[in-house]
Amino acid sequence: MKKIGAFFDIDGTIYREALLIQHFKKLMDYEVIDRGIWYTDVKKVYEEWKKRYGDYEEYLETLAPIYLDNLKGEDRKFVNYIADHVIKASGDQVYKYSRERLKWHKKQGHFIFFISGSPDFLVARIAAKYEATDYRGSIYKVDSSEKFTGELIPMWDSSSKDRVISELIEEYDITLDESYAYGDTTGDVSMLKKMGKPIAINPNKALLEIIKKDKELSEKVEIIVERKDVIYSLDSSVKFLDY
Repeated sequence: MKKIGAFFDIDGTIYREALLIQHFKKLMDYEVIDRGIWYTDVKKVYEEWKKRYGDYEEYLETLAPIYLDNLKGEDRKFVNYIADHVIKASGDQVYKYSRERLKWHKKQGHFIFFISGSPDFLVARIAAKYEATDYRGSIYKVDSSEKFTGELIPMWDSSSKDRVISELIEEYDITLDESYAYGDTTGDVSMLKKMGKPIAINPNKALLEIIKKDKELSEKVEIIVERKDVIYSLDSSVKFLDY
């Protein structure tokens, strides 16, 4: 029997924002991160993004090193406790299309995998909520005292995702040509190219440009755009305005 997998990115693909951002905000509530840092280091790029002048990736890239630095020395149990509150408060803030696809794959008996650049302890919790078969996320290292060291093994680039996906494919004996991949940025390119049925969900411009230039990917990819209460299904011939 063929074993079919469904490989999902999380941030921007399932989850409508970024798990790290939500955890960052909750860490401020618990005074793990000084709220003043938001105003001195983050607010400007956040407001530029909200006004559609700035880039979401720039906003996230500004937060990530601050987040990592402020976790250093914190107890893993306490950070996990806060992570539980993040999932409880906002774990349902997902795209309707992605939620229905997860239900469909589960009904079909497919293996469901979450592959994300978000911290592994957050990915673990969202994977449990949506009953994923397995998951991989960026590993935030802890020492022998269960304190975060400030070191990590990232999982947000295409090559890192390709490596762990290959491991999962071998471990679960997945049939590639009938399996699915869901992603929204260039970090998901290797995953989309590897599977027979790739779906780009609300793709950013950089991913769309790659899809258009890659003949093999453009011939098989489906593009999904969810706006307000409408879900659009497009092919790679879609035109976008370059403002």
